[in-house]
Amino acid sequence: MYICFRDFQNTRPERENPLLQNLSMKIGDKIDLGPRPLFLAPMEDVTDATFRWICKKYGADMVYTEFIPSDGLIRDASKAIAKMRTYDFEAPIGLQIYGHIPEAVVEAARMVERAAEIAGGHGADLVDINFGCPVKKIAGRGAGSGMLREPDKLVAITEAVVKAVKLPVTVKTRLGYDEDSKIIVELAERLQDVGIQALTVHGRTRSQMYKGEADWTLIGKIKENPRMHIPIIGNGDITDPIKAKAAFERYGVDGVMIGRATYGHPWIFKEIRHYLDTGELLPPMSVADRVELAKAHFAKSVEIKGPKVGVLEMRRHLANYFKGIADFKPYRLQLVTLTDPGDVLSILDEVAVRFGDCTPETSSVYGF
Repeated sequence: MYICFRDFQNTRPERENPLLQNLSMKIGDKIDLGPRPLFLAPMEDVTDATFRWICKKYGADMVYTEFIPSDGLIRDASKAIAKMRTYDFEAPIGLQIYGHIPEAVVEAARMVERAAEIAGGHGADLVDINFGCPVKKIAGRGAGSGMLREPDKLVAITEAVVKAVKLPVTVKTRLGYDEDSKIIVELAERLQDVGIQALTVHGRTRSQMYKGEADWTLIGKIKENPRMHIPIIGNGDITDPIKAKAAFERYGVDGVMIGRATYGHPWIFKEIRHYLDTGELLPPMSVADRVELAKAHFAKSVEIKGPKVGVLEMRRHLANYFKGIADFKPYRLQLVTLTDPGDVLSILDEVAVRFGDCTPETSSVYGF
């Protein structure tokens, strides 16, 4: 049995030491994220450079690239190489890799360390290894959270990466492969012992995928372990400021990572930070303000990717910034079909005029 996030508003937090809450979280010697940092989770086809930019603008303390296949990197696949390009405005940024072949993961980590040379841009501030992705095409071949079925191999790969690079190495994983193999408390110790500098844990097993409610009790047990000294970042079901604050106070995590709740709602970081600092909830963002956010995001997309790709890859974001507005379908259809940047901006201006003072019922594509 575990405590769900829905219980938090009705229970007194167990960890309210203000001295602990004001400690700065550090990854390695050079990355200082301040107290109670907020992380943007890496999400395939979502967290590209432009989305990372808008999340940083609204308060994300650290971001990561979309995960990069190690075998793609060592084959010099253009898509994998392109994902390594980062920008100074993103720093500090982690480049996340995954794979199940030890030699390929190690070589990919070496390439990440040379990301600025290989792909241009800012490069990487740390190497993050994904042992958490649950999708079948990844986990089914033993990568991502599929590696949780082979914890010895998982630890050996991690140790090899730590020895191969000078950058800090971190890991993102889950509680275990299934309900009968929740190995994360012991695994966390082993990963720390081979040299990782931080650990992110999603409070579900691989078998759960994204269903049910995240169980944070084992994340709390990692923090309670007196042998653990590296930062622990909790992930799973952080959908509003109240849940974020509860995660810090009840389970003592050093940082909180937010994933799906940012999609269509990147300003969630600003809302959480304001609540952590003041105890007050910000009012919902109006449509007029969302239009300004969307226009800024759109401009950055066109700047980085060019007008054709920049417009196409913004469609999924533009549609979801305005989820929950009544009678919005005609505008949504135009936002996902128009190809000229000027036409898209004109529709956004129309949206601001017609719906500017409205507040949508939902803030995220996931209904959070």
